[in-house]
Amino acid sequence: MMQLALPIAAFAAIAFTEQPQEPGQAQEAAYGAVKVDAKTPHYAAGAPVAGSLKSIGSDSMINEMTYWTEGFRKFYPNVQIEVEGKGSSTAPPALEAGTAHFGPMSRPMKAEEMDKFEKKYGYKPTGVKTSLDVLAVYVHKDNPLANLSLVKVDAIFSKTRKGGYDADIKTWGDLGLKGEWADKPISLYGRNSASGTYGFFKDQALFKGDYKDSVKEQPGSSAVVQGIASDKYGIGYSGIGYKTADVRAVPLSKDAYSDIFEANMDNAYSGKYPMSRFLLLYVNKEPGKALDPLRSEFLSFVLSFEGQEAVVKDGYLPLPPGVLLKERANLGLAALPAPVIVLKESS
Repeated sequence: MMQLALPIAAFAAIAFTEQPQEPGQAQEAAYGAVKVDAKTPHYAAGAPVAGSLKSIGSDSMINEMTYWTEGFRKFYPNVQIEVEGKGSSTAPPALEAGTAHFGPMSRPMKAEEMDKFEKKYGYKPTGVKTSLDVLAVYVHKDNPLANLSLVKVDAIFSKTRKGGYDADIKTWGDLGLKGEWADKPISLYGRNSASGTYGFFKDQALFKGDYKDSVKEQPGSSAVVQGIASDKYGIGYSGIGYKTADVRAVPLSKDAYSDIFEANMDNAYSGKYPMSRFLLLYVNKEPGKALDPLRSEFLSFVLSFEGQEAVVKDGYLPLPPGVLLKERANLGLAALPAPVIVLKESS
């Protein structure tokens, strides 16, 4: 049984190291009227649980953790949960040290992170798929840029250009924009290296290359969007859940010869959009042994209709029922009651 080195000192029912962003109307519009699939089972509270939980990890997932916490405590008001979101890279050491029960990450753990954990416990941490995110490339709402290929995105953000584009892209004119835009330098916004979003973008859009030194590194996902909103000549990357009315997500293609796709739900689920990812919750689960009741119930809530409604509220995409049920089975969670689907009689 793992020993969690959490302080016994009392803390507020929900404590945050960063103020979570409240989703706006533009976030809803990002996917249209996204609904949790009716075949997703509803949460049914199990045996009474109480105690404290702590989550350390992804900034991109801090809103989700907040909403899951609020929803879970409606069933279990005596449970206290502390949420800290400074970046995905903070999750593995916290889980390894036993200072966190959950490690939210917007990228999979790296091999070396897994190895450190396994060296201590004798088994690897368990990653739980919780939701789907689309990483968007944002420009100011007044920017007329029609679309981009990842090869060009690489030439915009990377000094190594491993995507193979034959020239550095420095101005909006280099991307074909005319008039007042032609000679304006492109202003770059991104995340810092502690962020899973930083790593995911580096792998997918920069072909594992190196960022330009001119990228303005921001402490959070919303800060990237806010920077572009206030900079007419800015461009940056962030989760689609952070979209506002002041920025625009640019449709993307893999290369100059591939189809162009918008950052929307259908393209994310189908895999056509080139930058989508699962958002993960890592836990310390010993193989062949059940989770303790408190962590088990929290994960059961996350992997339920109500938990996935919180995902939608934050502007991300819910898990398809098949994926959700597989995650529940992998964790050994009790089956939830099958949803009742009422069919209307045809007239």
